Amino acid sequence: MPRLRFEEVTRTEAAEASREIKKRVEAARVRQRQRFAQEVITHNGQMGPRQVEECCRLDAAGRDLMRHAFQRLNLSARAYDRILKVARTIADLDGSEQITSRHLAEAIGYRQTNGLG
Repeated sequence: MPRLRFEEVTRTEAAEASREIKKRVEAARVRQRQRFAQEVITHNGQMGPRQVEECCRLDAAGRDLMRHAFQRLNLSARAYDRILKVARTIADLDGSEQITSRHLAEAIGYRQTNGLG
């Protein structure tokens, strides 16, 4: 996983305001409702294998990161899918159509600290 730079760890800028976070969450929910408009599900956490395959495509760097995490963390297929679902949600919150390596790294970090899998 990419390490944070010193400047990122020690930054002193103000945290994002609650109303801005609320706007990002609402926008992410709209994206998910639109994404699953023709499905019986309404949000990323409900995705099955077919939706994960369609909605969580990774570029080469993302595949390399997941391959490394899969081997290093001894992930199960279920944990792999959970990480992809969380990464898709992080990308939605970021307003990104694509899951980037940064989104994946954050999702993997949550798995390690919060026991997502």
